[in-house]
Amino acid sequence: MKFSSLIAAATLSTAAAFAPTAFKPSTRAFSIETNLNMALSQDELKKMVGYKSVDDYVKSGMVVGLGTGSTAYFAVERLGQLLKDGTLEDIVAIPTSVRTKEQAEELGIPLVTLDTHSKLDVAIDGADEVDPDLNLVKGGGGALLREKMVEVCADKFIVIVDESKLCDGLGPGFPLPVEITPFCHMHTLRTVENLPSVAGCKAVLRMGSSSNNQNDGDEVAVTDNGNYIVDLHFTEPLKDAALAATEIKATVGVVDHGIFCGMTTAVIIAGADGISVKEA
Repeated sequence: MKFSSLIAAATLSTAAAFAPTAFKPSTRAFSIETNLNMALSQDELKKMVGYKSVDDYVKSGMVVGLGTGSTAYFAVERLGQLLKDGTLEDIVAIPTSVRTKEQAEELGIPLVTLDTHSKLDVAIDGADEVDPDLNLVKGGGGALLREKMVEVCADKFIVIVDESKLCDGLGPGFPLPVEITPFCHMHTLRTVENLPSVAGCKAVLRMGSSSNNQNDGDEVAVTDNGNYIVDLHFTEPLKDAALAATEIKATVGVVDHGIFCGMTTAVIIAGADGISVKEA
């Protein structure tokens, strides 16, 4: 079934999926867009939020940041489609990873860099966790540094996720990635692990592929930037995500981390009942 047909066939009800205990009220309530009276696979839901992000937030003439990951893949795909059929024109895009760059090039999306375009109209990307204040954990795919560099420059940052990524507090649901320099990396790992703001975490050096946080190889995972990643595992939510972000970033040897605070414009959420939007 085509994406447009899915939208046309939809009606609404997502109250159960987004109970008040999971998200506190914000200044702008959920804008419910879609409720699907059909069983959809996770990939189909990811496709819907990816397509919706481009349809709703990208206009001709824009500079667009392209995220990395299985959900962002569909946003890149949609942008390529709309450029090819002429719906969008005069778009240039900045990819946040080598694999996103390769996908965009295959689709004929014109690419630039922050060196020539330091101001973006919109950036679209996924997230590994989203808290009630729309703070994020990102970096499960290993592209956190480039993602943050691009997305902090965007006038609007649109996050696309499935409802499993919603949480009451950052930490327990997904390990927090920290990109560090290879030099004396175990020293940096221990220093980060012992910071007061992340007390109780277990720091694990990412091994194998940098594009996931599974131990799938014997060699240390290396990012597109030539760095290593330490994943911080928590059993309790971070008490102060902003403080943790500050302390980790201030640690010598740390390049950046996967806490994205105060950057989100809107989150488009795919659930079993359909699609909803939460705005900051």
